[in-house]
Amino acid sequence: MDGSPFAGLSVLVAGAGVSGVSAARALLAQGATVSVVDGSPARIESMNLPAVTGLVGVDVVPPGIDLVVTSPGWRPTAPLLVAAADAGVEVIGEVELAWRLDQARPDGPADWLVVTGTNGKTTTVSMVESILLAAGLDAVACGNVGLPVVDAVLSGHRVLAVELSSFQLHWSSSVRPAAGLVLNVAEDHLDWHGSAAAYGAAKARALLGPVAVAGVDDEPAAALLAASPADRRIGVTAAEPAEGQFGVSAGVLVDRVFGPDGDAVSLIDAELIRPVGPTGIVDALAAAALTRSYGVAPESVEAGLRDFRPGAHRAVVVAEHDGIVYVDDSKATNPHAAAASLRGHARVVWLAGGLLKGASVDDLVAETGDRLAAAVLFGADRALIAAALARHAPDVPVYEVATGDDKAMREAVDIASQVARPGETVLLAPAAASMDMFTDYAHRGDSFAAAVLDRQAAEGVAEESAEGDGGAPERDTRPVARPAGTERADSDRIGAERLGGDDTGAGRPGSGADTGSDDVVERGGSV
Repeated sequence: MDGSPFAGLSVLVAGAGVSGVSAARALLAQGATVSVVDGSPARIESMNLPAVTGLVGVDVVPPGIDLVVTSPGWRPTAPLLVAAADAGVEVIGEVELAWRLDQARPDGPADWLVVTGTNGKTTTVSMVESILLAAGLDAVACGNVGLPVVDAVLSGHRVLAVELSSFQLHWSSSVRPAAGLVLNVAEDHLDWHGSAAAYGAAKARALLGPVAVAGVDDEPAAALLAASPADRRIGVTAAEPAEGQFGVSAGVLVDRVFGPDGDAVSLIDAELIRPVGPTGIVDALAAAALTRSYGVAPESVEAGLRDFRPGAHRAVVVAEHDGIVYVDDSKATNPHAAAASLRGHARVVWLAGGLLKGASVDDLVAETGDRLAAAVLFGADRALIAAALARHAPDVPVYEVATGDDKAMREAVDIASQVARPGETVLLAPAAASMDMFTDYAHRGDSFAAAVLDRQAAEGVAEESAEGDGGAPERDTRPVARPAGTERADSDRIGAERLGGDDTGAGRPGSGADTGSDDVVERGGSV
């Protein structure tokens, strides 16, 4: 394509997943010669791009390559990317590619409103999209939320609500959004970034445009905001806001930035926000701040937030039975998100476990231990969570499920249902990634919901049968843990309270990622 900055270049795309396919297709359309490297021949074949040269398991840069476009799951330490840097070949990500394509649009670039943070990104960026659409703008949510940014740019939308993970931001050196948001920053993905400082520095890239927004109740995010070079810096708080902030006053979300003389502009009653609870309110305030900075009227903010409904696996009530509420928050894939989820409930039977990826759960347990009626743990790092509970909440009964396949969730739900009491919440908020046992967090949440509904259906049949005999049976409230030292034939099932058992969960590198929370995609995996 004449005039394209990529015409005539020889480009190597690292990864044949969703973003890799979009990048390769866009580069071909721009007149580039494209090769794709991936660890799986089947993934390369499934791209269905005959003009692409497929390379399997290559760790060196082929001769003549001008540019490498990497998928976000590839770490900077991957041998191929190290080799590219050593050879002086530029490495960018799909988001950076999208930015450069956007800047070259004949009708001028779109306006980017960028959302990042350890938790709440997908909910917030979806709220931003809802508000923009309510304002009548040609807008779409893209990025880590699902639609590749390259595809959103090539579709010609004028306003992009862009959710970016720390991985995507790391590879996006020149992106300068019209407004950028950092919701929060908590210990996460240290295995990918190498340090908390590097992780925070990646998040800070969202704040390099003219408007920077951050959650100031979160100290690391507030620090990034204070250090931002943006002309306008806006704080978001769940408390009464100061001038220059968005916050909550007398049960109403208010704007104390864009009103006359710093006066509060009412936006929407807090009780109307979904998802319910403090995190939903902060997400809504952040979305309001981002869109108000773009010139959206308060009436459109209210309409967009009224219309918004949270996505699946984000604090979704699955069922209520015998006074016990079952909530799927499988999207809580790290300790920071799990703590926020637990704070939304007074008394909880907590289902947790999976891959912690080096994150500590000590602060989470210390902060929320008084809310826990019991904990049911599963997955590869369940012993680490059990140890934190022993240190910080020793009176909380702990049950460990040693099964390493989909049956683990069914067993965990059975245990939780037996130990929960009326008025309590059985909450799936795992605090960990899912790929040791499930395809992704959605698969994990679906397994939880199916186990809850199947159990209730079975109990319904039992109760109907009992009623025919003169009444329903008394609910079993006996403890399900066995005493230490006893034997059990089906030893892959529940271990004793405060006892572990061997970790039988088999990890599946490259099988998928909890993309809404920056979960790592293994080298060559889908994105």
